[in-house]
Amino acid sequence: MTRRAGEWQRRLWRWRRSPLRRTSDVVEAWILVAACLLAVAGGLLAGLLTAGAMRQGADGVRDRSRPVSAALTQEATWGAARPTSSALVWGTVRWTDRDGAAHTSRARVPATARPGSHVTVWTDGHGRLTPPPVSHAEAAFQAALGGLWAATAAVGVVIGGAKLARARLDRHRMDQWAEEWARVDTRWGRKTG
Repeated sequence: MTRRAGEWQRRLWRWRRSPLRRTSDVVEAWILVAACLLAVAGGLLAGLLTAGAMRQGADGVRDRSRPVSAALTQEATWGAARPTSSALVWGTVRWTDRDGAAHTSRARVPATARPGSHVTVWTDGHGRLTPPPVSHAEAAFQAALGGLWAATAAVGVVIGGAKLARARLDRHRMDQWAEEWARVDTRWGRKTG
């Protein structure tokens, strides 16, 4: 017999008939099988549902966001140190929505923008400023990462539940062992401990 075959026989001892095998051993084996199947199926389902919901949410935000040309009305503020040309700083912008109403608010604008220059800002359906929507690639990455986290959490819950069930079975086996030991010890006519 090879070493690998002997290892599998040790791992599968709960499934073989034996006078030493208890009912709780069989229950534990079935719990492990169910936990493995549930971890795989539950993790996959949780990951796919979460990724789909995140992707759908990002698509919804992208659909509701509209780019609007706005004029910078004041010099952008950047604090103590002058930022690089690619940095974004806060500036006051003015734009007109579809209904012709003028709006003024603070938005992130390029550090090189000067008063009177036009910048692109993003608004929602009500004319309020919003952050620019994420690109399709960023949305796909965020959805994949969210799905991975959800799958990991689902697998963790299943594994935690299986460990809790095994701990309860171990406690039950220890109680049974203590009862048996007390009976055997009494039959011998003495008490230990």
